[in-house]
Amino acid sequence: MQRKAYVPGIAALLAALLAGCTGGSGSNGTAADPKPGDVSVNTPAAQPGKYRTLPEACAAASHDSLDSLLPGIKQITDQDQRDTAYEGQATLTYDTDRRVGCGWKVESTDATDHLSVDFERVVSYDNAVSDDSRAQDIYATEETAANLPEASASATPSDTGSATGSATATASATPSTSASPTSSASASTSAGPSETPADLQPRKLSGLGDEAFLNDKLSSGSSTTQQRTVTVVFRTSNVIVRIEYAEQPTASTGTPDSEEMQDKARNLAQKLVDRFNG
Repeated sequence: MQRKAYVPGIAALLAALLAGCTGGSGSNGTAADPKPGDVSVNTPAAQPGKYRTLPEACAAASHDSLDSLLPGIKQITDQDQRDTAYEGQATLTYDTDRRVGCGWKVESTDATDHLSVDFERVVSYDNAVSDDSRAQDIYATEETAANLPEASASATPSDTGSATGSATATASATPSTSASPTSSASASTSAGPSETPADLQPRKLSGLGDEAFLNDKLSSGSSTTQQRTVTVVFRTSNVIVRIEYAEQPTASTGTPDSEEMQDKARNLAQKLVDRFNG
């Protein structure tokens, strides 16, 4: 009789345990359900950038481009020395999958020219932020730091001298605009001499990657000469490319030509864009 009474008790206990487990499982399931606005569950991870690798920086510029940017190369008579000049010097980086660069320095009878190319592949480690968005933020910070003149930043998409010149003429006709201390400070800091034409001042560039800007600075290279440095920065998807082209005359008789240097730097930038898109 005692054994018969004991067995139903065990059965009842097991039934209670099973019911408790079932209730706990349902409770856990409810807790695991995504909450409204839970990004980590409801929103898929942001898309990775278009580019997973970077080109070899020291091979990015063709010999023709280097001949144009660094005229002194063609003046080197020794073939081995000329080949070394074409090779450039790789920039020291600790992760070549993320950033690479190369620099060249060549002297000619008229000037010393410097060229550097830098590629940065941006990777976002935030699942809610895409690689492209992170690259946009980095690019925007650099553009802001360039302190582009306001009139240049508002140029039309065609990036023509006539459009920029028209905007400048309108601004100069209005006393309140031309007297703006912010505009004057920006122009004098970034553009160099006040006589620099409007279409050669630092400005945003259109048709070059996803977004781009150009900076042009004239500084005292030595006690007797002035050095001009033209910088072009552009972004294509999650890669940011920086080109810096500088020239310092060997004599104090002249100043590096802004238009010529800008054209050379932009031509190289366009070739690099085509290389990424090719």
